[in-house]
Amino acid sequence: MPTLLHLDSSPAGDRSVSRALTAEFVKNWQAANPGGTVITRDLTTTPLTALNGEWIGAAFTPEDKRSAEQKATLALSDTLTAELFSADEYVFGIPMHNFSVPGTFKLWIDQIARAGVTFAYVDGKPQGLLKGKKAHFLIATGGEYGPGTAAESFNFTEPYLRTLFFFLGVTDTSFQTAGGAAALNYGADRAEFLAPQLKAIQSKFATA
Repeated sequence: MPTLLHLDSSPAGDRSVSRALTAEFVKNWQAANPGGTVITRDLTTTPLTALNGEWIGAAFTPEDKRSAEQKATLALSDTLTAELFSADEYVFGIPMHNFSVPGTFKLWIDQIARAGVTFAYVDGKPQGLLKGKKAHFLIATGGEYGPGTAAESFNFTEPYLRTLFFFLGVTDTSFQTAGGAAALNYGADRAEFLAPQLKAIQSKFATA
């Protein structure tokens, strides 16, 4: 049976737009895949830390030569990469923070982008090792950064994610952005704002 990795990174809790989108995606995915497995990962409650010298040294030590301390250092990274390999499909909830991904998501990326694990160099050329996976990115932005908008060039979120996951071997990707979410902080109706976004997610499964 298929497996979905559901990952959230917004610190906004119940007010989060990206979490509302991933919840809708998971609900529809489960209906379309009865018996499928969902792996849930909340980065705001995952003990992520910045990479340090010990981590880098452990990662570049051959697995069969790692000390107990090095294995412990890489334990979380091993768990996170195992989730990526065990899932057939991913759905990521990502709010734009300062024109890019949240700090928690970047810390997660640093833990899973590992030479010899999720990518390798073959004859001097990079090769992604996450083959045959499908990734859905559900993004919330406070302003409008879509094609043709005045702030389009400020959007580093989608280009970064597309580039990174392509490097890791994930070429089947889709992006949906709920732009203008800052209006919810100034009295805009949440249900009205979310309605077209939820409908777009439902449509993915209606035509699947």
